[in-house]
Amino acid sequence: MLNSFYKNFKSGTDIRGVAVEGVENQPVNLTDEVVAGMANGFALWLSKKVGKDCDKLTVSIGRDSRISGPKIAEIVSNELKNAGVKVLSLGLASTPSMFMTTVDLKCDGAVQITASHHPFNRNGLKFFTREGGLEGSDIEEILQYAQDNKKPAGADNGSIEDCDYMNSYKAHLEDIIKKGVNADDYEHPLKNFKIVVDAGNGVGGFYADVLENLGADTTGSRYLDPDGMFPNHVPNPENKEAMKSITEAVLESGADMGVIFDTDVDRGGAVDKSGNEINRNRLVALASAIALEGNEGGTIVTDSITSSGLKEFIEKDLGGKHYRYRRGYKNVIDKGLELNEKGINCPLAIETSGHAAMRENYFLDDGAYLCTKIIIKMAQLSKEGKSIESITSSLKEPVEETEIRFEITEEDFRACGERIINDLTAYAEKAEGWILADDNREGVRVSFGENDGNGWFLLRLSVHDPIMPLNIESDSEGGVEIIKDKLYEFLKTTKGLKI
Repeated sequence: MLNSFYKNFKSGTDIRGVAVEGVENQPVNLTDEVVAGMANGFALWLSKKVGKDCDKLTVSIGRDSRISGPKIAEIVSNELKNAGVKVLSLGLASTPSMFMTTVDLKCDGAVQITASHHPFNRNGLKFFTREGGLEGSDIEEILQYAQDNKKPAGADNGSIEDCDYMNSYKAHLEDIIKKGVNADDYEHPLKNFKIVVDAGNGVGGFYADVLENLGADTTGSRYLDPDGMFPNHVPNPENKEAMKSITEAVLESGADMGVIFDTDVDRGGAVDKSGNEINRNRLVALASAIALEGNEGGTIVTDSITSSGLKEFIEKDLGGKHYRYRRGYKNVIDKGLELNEKGINCPLAIETSGHAAMRENYFLDDGAYLCTKIIIKMAQLSKEGKSIESITSSLKEPVEETEIRFEITEEDFRACGERIINDLTAYAEKAEGWILADDNREGVRVSFGENDGNGWFLLRLSVHDPIMPLNIESDSEGGVEIIKDKLYEFLKTTKGLKI
């Protein structure tokens, strides 16, 4: 069983920790020795997973732009080499490209060194096999090996080779756009478009090269150069400052579209030429419309906090089915895979955070692939004299919305959160005007009529942290406060929640 030290590194299906000093009260725990143990743990896990001795394995290693990345990559590479593994060193790379090395380069496994949108002082390790990202139980096994200081038997045939796979990955995206747009000038399908990119100083700056190679004007793009201190804004399509930045870039340069990525490019977002943000519910709506082309009546899996307007858009406007599932991008992707295995046509699994995984792309959450599909659709619509905004024009969006994150004060936070959810469910079943959602699979989701707030709330337990997030939306001004007041009557009777 993992002790408290190693348990702290598990972040869902990733490993994350503090890699450098610089933030008060956050001492470094992702030390050289700990990283080495994790690398050896992955080698042991992968050897068992694919049924090969370590000296027969090939593993790719990449990193995002964090300042601690080069050192961690060196440690992981050397540990795997000492175990006999053939290491392909990609240097700066996007997380989705690392998975693709298991497809295109036939790597047995891949390691991406990243902490997504988290602050500069944090870093971590994300692992892939040809089957996709690892499950939480796999991460626990790797950490257990590290905790127990277990290592593979050494071998002298290990090697480290530089590998310029990102150029192949970029060419792959370019080919997709060429085929999708099918312009008269086939090699330059974006010749008449201006598209700006905001990489937030992560690794997404390469996407501007993709667009330029296809003829697009990318003048006005922002923060394309990697800088692991992230001096301009958090690389995160959910961040208001980040979305303001790409919106400004679009409006100031008169671009047809802007795209934005998180640090390691597994998430993306966009802005149309009018400066309207295409993220969260609107991004899910647009991606759903694209994914359901040729998949009429198909099922779209989303996380639990999607709006009621989105459900109506998917089911009434697009003719699809909406399967609202739990938060956590891996939960959403795994559910999409499961539905397809059962014979249910599910072309897209997407979380409102911007993790979008299409079946046609290995159910890989790839921000660059998502933006590529959006750009193709923009170019196709342009031929018809239409804009990308026309696709989601009927999407009903809430008048008001808010999110409140309640801290759980009890040590066994999961038991406390589950108790509150059970008590709230029982309360909602008896409360007048409270309508429990029949399609909710996480926490408690309750809707209210026009005279009772005209909206809904969802109270759930955080995937990783001692937090209970509360999301409220209303289709009327003042509705959020009405719903909040109704819920408070229950919350003030609870214990273990800081309200």
